[in-house]
Amino acid sequence: MSATSRFPFAAYLFACLLGLFALGGFWYGLGKPVILPDVASATHKLQCASYTPFDKDQSPFDVPFNLRPERMDADLALLSKSFECIRTYSMTGLEALPELARKHGLKMMIGAWVNSNPVDTAKEVELLIAEANANPDVVTAVIVGNEALLRKEVTSTQLIKLIDRVKSQVKQPVTYADVWEFWQKHPEIAPSVDFVTIHLLPYWGDYPWDVEVSLSQLADVRKMFGSMFAPKEVFIGETGWPSEGRQRRIAVPSRVNEARFIRGFVAMAEQQGWHYNLIEAFDQPWKRASEGAVGGYWGLFDADRQDKGVLAGPVTNVPYWSQWLAVGGLIFIGTLLLGGRVRTTRSALVLPLLAALAACSIGAWGDLARVTTRFASEWLWVGLLTALNLLVLAHAALALSSRSGWRAQAFNVLERRAGWLVATAGFAAAVMMLELVLDPRYRSFPSVAFIVPALVYLCRPVNVPRREIALLTFIIGAGIAPQLFVEGLQNQQALGWALVSGLMVAALWRCLRVRKA
Repeated sequence: MSATSRFPFAAYLFACLLGLFALGGFWYGLGKPVILPDVASATHKLQCASYTPFDKDQSPFDVPFNLRPERMDADLALLSKSFECIRTYSMTGLEALPELARKHGLKMMIGAWVNSNPVDTAKEVELLIAEANANPDVVTAVIVGNEALLRKEVTSTQLIKLIDRVKSQVKQPVTYADVWEFWQKHPEIAPSVDFVTIHLLPYWGDYPWDVEVSLSQLADVRKMFGSMFAPKEVFIGETGWPSEGRQRRIAVPSRVNEARFIRGFVAMAEQQGWHYNLIEAFDQPWKRASEGAVGGYWGLFDADRQDKGVLAGPVTNVPYWSQWLAVGGLIFIGTLLLGGRVRTTRSALVLPLLAALAACSIGAWGDLARVTTRFASEWLWVGLLTALNLLVLAHAALALSSRSGWRAQAFNVLERRAGWLVATAGFAAAVMMLELVLDPRYRSFPSVAFIVPALVYLCRPVNVPRREIALLTFIIGAGIAPQLFVEGLQNQQALGWALVSGLMVAALWRCLRVRKA
């Protein structure tokens, strides 16, 4: 074997090893466990956690409304290991809960759901009063309404009447719960309640910060309210951090950040003697329909009731990293087998590195889809983008190969349709850019879904439908600055999307300059 023929093999082997190292390092880096100080143990229970007893495929909008007592029993058995009480938000379907709480040694703060429908509200209030009076040993407080002023479903005058009615008929302390800003806007409610219940959710703030700054700001708000409504007790009715979802400014949802926030808050609250309730016991996937991915992942346990590591023990951002590594390994090997023998030393270097990049990006897209996808139409969208990535990867691998036999035939088929692959990628990127510019609050950044098409057709432009691609290029390019303006330059996810969008614009532009042979 000559030196010339050996050199591509050596380059190929080097690139393969480098690609495997990058693939393994990428997923291990994302999934590496982080050790933080524990705040819950077998001998130390926390105060309270929000609880809604839905299975992962249920929602409060289901018809018929069916909550299983066996689910509640198992949930409360689990929660009783770490908490002293639970907070509920509605009375409908929860008739069995007080007895189950008694069984597991839990106290309850029960709430009536107050909305713009006076009939529904009246039913909730009647049930609230009845349950409070029937279970004085379990129910420690009652909450008349949750963020009803925030939703603008009742007025403060209507709310005060409901609170006064409940206070006259129960012996437990009565309160109302809302975001802290709405207590500032409606201080007239304070004289009617026995204690003030505020929600402190820094991620949803107008100017969200990272975990450390958020905890400091939370402490300042709590101290301010302690003075504002003294001598009434101030109860933190909700606080927490999401484990999945899009970044807002420099507030990054992740399991590690959720654990940092919760553990930091509990330590601070217990040092200061605050009363608090954590949101929430279990992930609620149904909330993604109205709040995007971030809405479904505020739980201390996931929707399958598995511990997320938020309260104690090591915590990892990607608990399924080994599975995604295996998927990435299959994509890596499949790409190399599809490419076969390469033609040049440059191809020998590029093919394994491209395979590793695609294995990382497609796997990351799959993990993102796992938490963001809500409806059948969205799963179809995920499937189409995944198929697009695989087809583009196959096109690139065959372009780098020696292209003999069936590989030549397959390459010719993809080469003839490459323009439509580019058009499909451009269309999908344009749609997502418009969503992130016009309706960004609950949209996740899909950068990983476009890395492979952008780089492949930037490096190897193909002939495309000119008029359509020109329009898509303009939409994507024109959206980069507005989305960065909305998100801020401190948002790394937004910067990543801007970078990938810029690569896509450059790829489309280069394709526009290719003349049909």
